Amino acid sequence: METAAEQKIDVYDASGMVLGRFASIVAKQLVLGKNVAVVNAGKAVLSGNASVLAGRYRTRLNLKESENPEHSPYWPRRPDMLVKRIIRGMLPYRRPKGKEAYRRLRVFTNVPEGLKGMKPVELKMKNPARIYTGYITVGELSKLLGYKVK
Repeated sequence: METAAEQKIDVYDASGMVLGRFASIVAKQLVLGKNVAVVNAGKAVLSGNASVLAGRYRTRLNLKESENPEHSPYWPRRPDMLVKRIIRGMLPYRRPKGKEAYRRLRVFTNVPEGLKGMKPVELKMKNPARIYTGYITVGELSKLLGYKVK
């Protein structure tokens, strides 16, 4: 089994990053053909009021098609899968180029053993606490949506 360094994987740390801006940077790297691993996905930040954000995502979770509910959109509750879904929304995932890009994405809630020695790519973003009056982490949002950590 090859290590992450041998596979040339770019590691991005989502801790304290504004999720939309962070996801657009990661999506661009995926479209350019790079392999990307996102670590600490639950520590990414969503700007806005916590109750409003939770309500907005709760309505997305409850969307059901009346004729066949199996054809309804699926929104995950788990933090890493939620971040992966948000990044997918910034890719042309229905086209071959987007499908290949999406296959090169790996998202983790913490730092796995294979990526511990690697240094994450440095991104220049301001501290969300200084920019926004209200924000919530993806992990907190997941708990509000009903995700239970085992």
